[in-house]
Parts: sequence; C-alpha cells; structure tokens
Amino acid sequence: MQEDLSNYRRNYKKGNLDEKNIPENPMEMFRDWFYEAQANEDCIEVNAMSLATFGLDGFPRIRVVLLKKFTWEGFVFYTNYDSEKGRSLEVNPHVSLAFFWPKLERQVIIKGKAEKLPENLSDGYFEMRPRGSQIGAWASPQSQVIPDKVFLENRFHFFERKFEGETIPRPPHWGGYIVKPVEIEFWQGRPNRLHDRIRYKLHKDYSWTINRLGS
Repeated sequence: MQEDLSNYRRNYKKGNLDEKNIPENPMEMFRDWFYEAQANEDCIEVNAMSLATFGLDGFPRIRVVLLKKFTWEGFVFYTNYDSEKGRSLEVNPHVSLAFFWPKLERQVIIKGKAEKLPENLSDGYFEMRPRGSQIGAWASPQSQVIPDKVFLENRFHFFERKFEGETIPRPPHWGGYIVKPVEIEFWQGRPNRLHDRIRYKLHKDYSWTINRLGS
C-alpha cells in the first residue's frame, strides 16, 4: 500500500509570537494560551496532551492523557501506577509533553521530570471522580494482556457489587504525577513555514532563559 501525502499542507496565518510581548515565566504564557484555547468553541478537549516516556523495552512511547491541573510548579495528570507508563516512569521519570490546538495553529512542547503526587492529593482528586470511573480504576489491569472484553466487564461488575452502598477508596496502584518542566517551547504557526518558536529554559536559580528558535 502507498499513499502520497505530498500535497497535504496549509498556510498558517492566525497569529504571531513576539518575544517583546511575553512574560518572564512560561507558566504565565501557558495559562494565557490555555485559556484562549478553552474560550474557543472550535477547540475540544483542550486539556488533551501527548505524554512521551522511555519504554522498558528501550523504545520511546507516546500516548494522549488528560491534564487535570497546572500550577507554577508544573502539569498534573493521573494514571494507574502499574500501567506501562507508570512502570516506565518508575525507572526513568524524564518525559515530554505536547499540546496541539490546531484551530489556533499552536503547539506547546515541554520537557520535564515526573514526580508522584502526595497521597492526600491523589485521594482528593479520586473522591471527585464519577463513581463509574472510580470502579474502573479498580477493575482495569491497565496495559496488561486480558483474555477478552467480557473479562473486563466482569471485573467491573465485581467491584460494583463489592463497593455497593459504600464510599469507594482510591486503589493503592492509582494516583497522580506532576511534571515539573525544565524547558517549554511555544510554537505559533506562521505563513511560508516561518513559524514563531520561543523556548524557555530553566536554570538552577529558577530563572528562565528565553530564546527564539529557527522554524
């Protein structure tokens, strides 16, 4: 099979990015861009982000997860600690994140280190989840081979009965991470592929160096 995509292209022209008009801290910049995407009715699931880890087999692995919080410290998401990503992070916590908002012709690319959240913070978020999602966290052996779909449905019904009429506790194998950035790049599409790329790099004194990159 062969599919030629040579003619797949578009000319970006919705915005520009000037280092003269950006904040010193990239988290302020991220906040502003995130809120702009959130306010755009054509942007859906603006908190969807690609997470790249180093797989245990030596290959990089990437998947889409949902950002659940961002602070001055970094970016928070939740997962099963026994999943492929969780086991990979236990060995190598260095990750990359990427947000892509095509309607705004923007990307944000992040390098950082993932750290487990304190248990009380994971508990607090788990309590907010819909009951079905809470049961799913107990039922699904994430990333593990299972015999069939019925196996998963049966496990869901088992835990549904087990916790009937009770508050569902957070599974010990489930919780949050915060990715603390060391580098954040803001990418704004521009005409003729002369894209605006501004990169922030963190120093040991927690100041940031700002550079423009070639497109």
